[in-house]
Amino acid sequence: MKQYLEETVMLNYDHPTIQTLIQQQHWQSLDGIPQIAAIYDYVRNQIVFGYNVRDDLCASQVLADGYGQCNTKTTLLMALLRAVGIPCRIRGFYIHKTMQKGALTGIVYFFAPQKIVHAWTEVYVNNSWVALEGVIVDDCFLQYAKPKLQAKNGGLLGYGIAVDLQDTFDVDFCGKSTYIQSYAITDELGIFSSPDLFFAQYHNTPTWIKQRLFAILRKRINQRLTVMRNTIKR
Repeated sequence: MKQYLEETVMLNYDHPTIQTLIQQQHWQSLDGIPQIAAIYDYVRNQIVFGYNVRDDLCASQVLADGYGQCNTKTTLLMALLRAVGIPCRIRGFYIHKTMQKGALTGIVYFFAPQKIVHAWTEVYVNNSWVALEGVIVDDCFLQYAKPKLQAKNGGLLGYGIAVDLQDTFDVDFCGKSTYIQSYAITDELGIFSSPDLFFAQYHNTPTWIKQRLFAILRKRINQRLTVMRNTIKR
């Protein structure tokens, strides 16, 4: 288990802002499933759904941004879990871009790859590995998106969500796996001990042009997501 507890460049859990957060939230005073659930809920709802400048940000930068998507939330969640001594790893996939319709629109959606690099955290609890994909979308945005999802091929898709029609959007962690985008998976890319290793091999903006384009347009995307979220808060 040692490799699933190590600090890395991306999982920089000794960073002052991460250590301060852990102390403020009193996560060290918890244990087992309640401890995992508290950290998971913080990343899911306090780090709202949004698009960072790139996938391979370190955990402290994701925390500073205050928003994230599947890949960046995975990094932050892993760092926080390891910081309190909970083993975790990253599992990678490709997902089809149709599930991003509504969250991504126009030229951004057009230039998005057909298969998007996707990852989730797996945490070791009760002698087994449990998936924490449900961390991606915050409750407020999920409430906005639910009635707008499109039924397709037995699933509900859109706005960064892809679930089986039979699912009940049970994204609260209580010891079992949680999912929110898994219905769009097309290929599995394997299990890695750290996001550093995964994103060194897989990333969504392979060219300089795409990196620059996304860096410019993502701000507009995040503004739209905020407007959507605010319609629920009113």
